[in-house]
Amino acid sequence: MIQFYIKTKGDTDIIDITNKVSEIVSQEKVSAGVVNVFVKGSTAVLTTIEADENLYNDLREVLEKIIPVKKDWRHHQTWGDDNGGSHLRAAFFGPSLTVPVTDGKLILGTWQKIVLIDFDTTPRQREITVSCLKG
Repeated sequence: MIQFYIKTKGDTDIIDITNKVSEIVSQEKVSAGVVNVFVKGSTAVLTTIEADENLYNDLREVLEKIIPVKKDWRHHQTWGDDNGGSHLRAAFFGPSLTVPVTDGKLILGTWQKIVLIDFDTTPRQREITVSCLKG
């Protein structure tokens, strides 16, 4: 298991971590198997998407329509904070992602990238854990 940290801006910050995960697969000498990537926290997620800033903005727009950040969510009453929408958005995606590995390479589509999305309302340092299972 290997951990690394990423500083985020919050507010649906989308960060491509594909190269870092690939480096770890190489470092761990995984020629075949799977890699699981997990982000600690309940307002950040891992998913795949094409690395395109316009697509990132489209995703932000869609999420704002389904789960608006500025709504007065009941969660705000619990802790007196403002990130209820962040928790709800994160629940839709989940904190982990598993990707197969063959010939030492992540099996991803041509444009598919592994991204960390931080939905929280403030900048954070996110802890990401990568576990490799050799096949």
